[in-house]
Formats: sequence, structure tokens, C-alpha cells
Amino acid sequence: MKIFEINKYLLVAILLFLITSTLIFALPAYSTTPGSARTVYLIEVEDVITAGQKNFIERQIDNAIDMESQLLVVRINTPGGLVEATMKINELILNAPLPVAVLVAPSGAIAGSAGTFILMASDIAAMAPGTTIGAAQPVAISAEGASDAGEKTVTFYASYMRNTAEGQGRPGDIAERFVTENLSLGSGESLEKGMIDYIAGNVPELMNEIDGKEIKKLGTIHKLNTADAPIEQGEMTLAERFQNWLSNPQTAFLVLMVGFLGIYLGLSAPGTIVPEVGGLILLIMGVYGIGLFDVNTTGIILLLVGLGLIMAEIFTSGFGVLGIGGAISLAVGAIMLPVEPLMATDWYPSFIVTVAGVVLGLVIIMVVVIQRVIQSRRRWTGGSEHFTPPQKGVTVNELNPEGRIKARGEYWSARSIDGSTIPAGREVEVVKAETLILWVQLPKNEKNNKTSTE
Repeated sequence: MKIFEINKYLLVAILLFLITSTLIFALPAYSTTPGSARTVYLIEVEDVITAGQKNFIERQIDNAIDMESQLLVVRINTPGGLVEATMKINELILNAPLPVAVLVAPSGAIAGSAGTFILMASDIAAMAPGTTIGAAQPVAISAEGASDAGEKTVTFYASYMRNTAEGQGRPGDIAERFVTENLSLGSGESLEKGMIDYIAGNVPELMNEIDGKEIKKLGTIHKLNTADAPIEQGEMTLAERFQNWLSNPQTAFLVLMVGFLGIYLGLSAPGTIVPEVGGLILLIMGVYGIGLFDVNTTGIILLLVGLGLIMAEIFTSGFGVLGIGGAISLAVGAIMLPVEPLMATDWYPSFIVTVAGVVLGLVIIMVVVIQRVIQSRRRWTGGSEHFTPPQKGVTVNELNPEGRIKARGEYWSARSIDGSTIPAGREVEVVKAETLILWVQLPKNEKNNKTSTE
């Protein structure tokens, strides 16, 4: 038992060394590489507008600025999305120091609801033939299902849509009808009414159309030379893909419900551990998905939960459930945590390598701990049907005739075999063991001495 306790502290020291050294070696792994000044930076936004999409667009705007791109093009195809994420994206587009073009493409694509809000915020709005925008009336989601939002909400977002469109030189009255009347427009009608600036089937066609155009933004005039400009396309990182998936309302609801179910099952059957650990992790992820936590807060909580589970695994000598849950929580928390626009583009891959190294190290430590526990328990049951009792011990308190002794670093219940009193601090021999009680006596030489004296 003492040997195993020492190894626990050794494992903690190894864990701290592993995390520290891995992070130190990972730090120099990033750098910046500016691109051509004539670069057009392209990103694609598909499906539901979520917090993950917002984080992706925010990082890509920073990348486009770092590369000194002359234009950011957002090719969009979405049925709508979350209000908060949409308004944050509009804020990013309107305050970006470079022109932002939004193209609804390919043919057959839509920019419904949230997509229309984003299109109206763009400096250059374009649609491919056969695409549709509009139907932006907000809806309220409750236990009874989806229903039209209240008049106050509709009035607010209609005003927001109108102001956004007018700020970009588009007819505010028509933009307002997207919200109040669920107005929908095709590409030709949108161009005719002045809601978009161009019809273009794809990004190269749009670049040819806007070549030579001057855009005034935030007090600066940008002259576009896009006809032969190279295109640099940004892709989602693993973290952004995961955040995008998790912040989808349907996914978030399912994850949240499974988390609640896991905790309920764990409380209904105490000691199973697996439902409680899994339910806790899923519950935190679900709370992020529905928008109650931001991504950094969720990442920090998951990291703390992961470390807590790892420590509990090491110090309770479990069977790996807490440790595996902790490793999963650490990995998910680390993936969600870094939302840092000042980091270089190639910093994130090195961070993922760091996370993988730390999690791998933790898994190795858990395997060692579990292995030692299994070996210890095998030794415990190897001597007889239940356990192998010690042969000698020292009385902790007076046996009169019952008390406690200490043997092999453990405390045992004991009883003198002849019913006599044995003082505390005396060495005793174990005669037999019944259940968890040891029957003991004084060593034979002490008994003989005592008899001779008498």
C-alpha cells in the first residue's frame, strides 16, 4: 500500500511535466506568411448559420487582412440560422477594413432568412441565376413548436434589415418586406429592384464583373483589380467544424437531452459512473450549443472537468471510466478553447498536436494505474478464497479483548484468541482470520517469559 501511494505522487509529477514540456516545445511552431496584395480571399458558408460559422468568418476576415487581400468573397447557400450569430456576422462584415462581397451560389442555392440579412450587409451583393433570397420573418421556438414571433420582435428585425440595407445603398422599404411579409425574390427581380448589384454564376465571373470598381468603406476608397487576381480559399478548422455541428439547434437539443438522460440514469443507478461522466460532458456541450455559454467559457469548463476526472481516476484507483471521460473532456475542451485572431494561421495545427500529445500521455498514465490496481487485486485474492491475512502486526490500541492492529501498512480489526488483554504498541502474531477479523496472540517467547515470571 505505501509503495502504491508513492507512485500516485510520481504519476502526478509525470503528468505536470508532460503538459508543461509539450506546451513549451509547441510554442515556436507558428509563423505568418503574408500573401499577394492582389489576392481575393474566398470562403464558403453552407447550411445553417451557427456560432461555429460566425467564428469561422471572424477568423477568415483576420486572415484576409493579414494576407493584404483586396477583397473577401463569401459564397453562401443557407436556409437561415441563429439570430445572434447572424447579427455578429453582419457586424464583422460592416466593420471589416476591406470590401466584402456576398455571392448566393451555385444556381439553385438560397440565402433564406439569416442569409438575406448577411447579403444586405455586404459591400457587393450578387446572386447566381436561379437562386432565391428572402423569407426572413423571425420565428419563436417553444415546446409547442415553431410559431411567428411577436409583433415587437418583427418590428425590431424589420427595422434592423431596413437600416442595414439603406446603409449599403439598397432600398430599405423592400428589405423591410423580407421580414414583415416574408417576401422572397429571385436573382433577376432582386437585380431589377436594386437589392443586389450583380448576377454572376460563380466567383470568377463575379471577379470579372467587379474589376475596376471602386468601393468606399470606413473612409477609405478601395479600387478592385480582380479580373486576374489569384484566389486564396479559407477552410474550417477542426474546432470550427465541431462548433458548427454542435451549435446547430437540432444537434444542440439532442446532445442536451442525452446529457440529461445520462445524469438521470446515473442518479437512478449509483456507482455505474459511465452515465454520470458522459452525461456531464454532453450537458456542458449542449448548454454551449443552445447559446448559454460562449466557446471560450465552454472550453475552460471542459478542461477543468477533464483535469478533475483525471485526478479522481489517479487517486481513487478506478477502472478507467473517470480517466477516459477526463481525456475526452480535455480533448473536446482544448479543441473548443482557442478563439484567438492574433494567432497565425499555422498555429492551430501545432496546438492540436499538443492536445493529442497530452491526451496520449494521460491515457498511458491511466493504463499504468489501472494495471497496478488489477495486479494489486490479483495479489489480494491469490492466497486463499478471500484474502491472505498478515502474519504479524502491532496493536494500535488495547485489545480488551477486541481492538485494532496495524499490519502491512493497513489497519485491521483484531481480537485476542484467549480473551486476554494486550496493551497498545505490542507486537502480536496472527493465529487465524475469520471474515475481516484477525485472531491474535502475543509471540510465544513473550508468553513464555510472562509465564516464568509469574
